[in-house]
Amino acid sequence: MLTHINEKGYAKMVDISEKDNTVRVATATSTISMSKEALEKIKHGQIKKGDVLSVAQVAGIMGAKNTSNNIPMCHQINLVGCDLDFKIDDENSAIIIYATCKSVGKTGVEMEALNACSIAALTIYDMCKAVDKRMVISNTHLLEKTGGKSGDFKF
Repeated sequence: MLTHINEKGYAKMVDISEKDNTVRVATATSTISMSKEALEKIKHGQIKKGDVLSVAQVAGIMGAKNTSNNIPMCHQINLVGCDLDFKIDDENSAIIIYATCKSVGKTGVEMEALNACSIAALTIYDMCKAVDKRMVISNTHLLEKTGGKSGDFKF
């Protein structure tokens, strides 16, 4: 049975009112690959639009908070925490983004973590496109989640 389809075949938001509140945590990742020149400019604060990773950090948090505005069937949830981390991968000329979101509620935070990574990556692209329009955002996926009826997951 499809949970997001009503009896008439139309999309619906799932009713989660009967579910228990539990602590839920999810971590996602995304990678943005770029030219060596762009990565060096990011590392040395030479991007004209400002401190790329600081702006991407805030954008990712905003992305997590606004997930239900971007994804039609996502519930509005009460995030109790959201943090992003950026790993510079010099060998592959890339930045690996990690986002961890936490809530206490009736539904998971996987989409919030994924949205945080995606928005952070798009922000990096936006801030650096004058230097490198060939940047590639890839490998966006859930790394792990805990809590909820379906239990824990590790990629």
